[in-house]
Amino acid sequence: MDLVSESTNPPMTPTTNLVTTTTTAISSPSSTTPSRYENQKRRDWNTFCQYLRNHRPPLSLAMCSGAHVLEFLHYLDQFGKTKVHNHPCPFFGLPNPPAPCPCPLRQAWGSLDALIGRLRAAYEENGGRPETNPFGARAVRIYLRDVRDYQAKARGVSYEKKRKRPKSKMTASASASATATAATTAT
Repeated sequence: MDLVSESTNPPMTPTTNLVTTTTTAISSPSSTTPSRYENQKRRDWNTFCQYLRNHRPPLSLAMCSGAHVLEFLHYLDQFGKTKVHNHPCPFFGLPNPPAPCPCPLRQAWGSLDALIGRLRAAYEENGGRPETNPFGARAVRIYLRDVRDYQAKARGVSYEKKRKRPKSKMTASASASATATAATTAT
């Protein structure tokens, strides 16, 4: 039996980068696999970067703005699977249309909202600063709100954000009358 066996790892040479070796081991442990969310975020990020490379003229990530994100969302609409009725359509506003119509298929609001959330996180993970994140631009937020509202109207569903009601404070006179009422019913 050989007590001194050769290692399966290559020997360290002066050109081996220790920092790269240790960060690789830390950032990609072999025992865990990325979550479904992480995989989707990576795919979405790669798709957006590919879109920027194919843009005419090609754009760098540093030059990307909210307007480019809106162009990307409009580009994605052609691959949508949600029927969104237009105003002249007789089925506009009906939750269950009785027959097919020529209205276009679009991306659903929920899909776009989730996509922007993943891309916003991926932007910051890939070195972008939060204050320059094009996915958090005001124009993108307004666009998503408009898409949500329009799709809700086209389906005949009202979407209203549920708001928390502030707790009503009992005034001193109301609490005094409640105490007096409780005292008289006890006697």
